[in-house]
Amino acid sequence: MLPPELPPLPALTRAEGALVDGYLDVVDLLGRINPARGSDTYAGLRAAQALVGKATALRDALALMHERGESRLHAATLERALRVLDGERRTERVTLPPASAP
Repeated sequence: MLPPELPPLPALTRAEGALVDGYLDVVDLLGRINPARGSDTYAGLRAAQALVGKATALRDALALMHERGESRLHAATLERALRVLDGERRTERVTLPPASAP
């Protein structure tokens, strides 16, 4: 049996695609760094080192959009793209886990 087919990504400009990809890259690294969810200092260190490059790529995507006159973010479209790309699960790792009962 095949897994259910994902909805198609909404139409994005190249810069919007780079923004979404860059944002999720940064979120993934922050999830690996999150001390409330991590278990290994070395993995956190490697993620922190990679974060610099990914944050630069994210900045560049936003700068390109701004230079091209794309002054507004189309939040609904970008939200759909983030959901298709599993953004909800990926951003969960950045938050604190639920409090455990004492």
